[in-house]
Amino acid sequence: MALSSPDQTVAVKASLDAFFGLTGKVFEGAEKLVALNLQAVRSTLAEAQENITKSPGTTDPLQWFALQSGLTGPFAEKSLSYGRQVFDIASATQAELTQFAQAQYERHNARVQAFVEETAKNAPAGSEAAIAAWKSAISATTTLYETLQKTGQQAVQAAGSNFDAVTATASKAARRAEQVPVAVGAKG
Repeated sequence: MALSSPDQTVAVKASLDAFFGLTGKVFEGAEKLVALNLQAVRSTLAEAQENITKSPGTTDPLQWFALQSGLTGPFAEKSLSYGRQVFDIASATQAELTQFAQAQYERHNARVQAFVEETAKNAPAGSEAAIAAWKSAISATTTLYETLQKTGQQAVQAAGSNFDAVTATASKAARRAEQVPVAVGAKG
């Protein structure tokens, strides 16, 4: 493929820059998720090792059950924390991708509007209605894009609020479940 003009060369370079920028953002999010998963696995293995070393020392069945049920609360809290961190990473990555897409859209929109303005200057007499229709279509597309963007942001905010509410409720339930075996062990 031969590029016939400097404009085409600039356009191809801009497209490649956009592609690599977008790919970089996606890989940054993936790296964060991998690091989080490695940390979670490392922590889980260390806790499992610690709990396995405690288990043989328990001879009383109630003590063993208390030890096992005592693992539920911390596991639930850690699971909620992990879920929150995954949500935060996904949210941050989505925000970066949205910001990137917004910048690309604004550049493209500016080029289209400049093209329409240049075409309007050089248009033959009587083409004003077609140019006006073209400008109206561009304006409608811009309005649609902005509406979709706002709706997407609201959906992400609602998901975050719902996640926070579910996390708080589950955290309270986990703390209550953690306290029940202690009370049962104390009675026995």
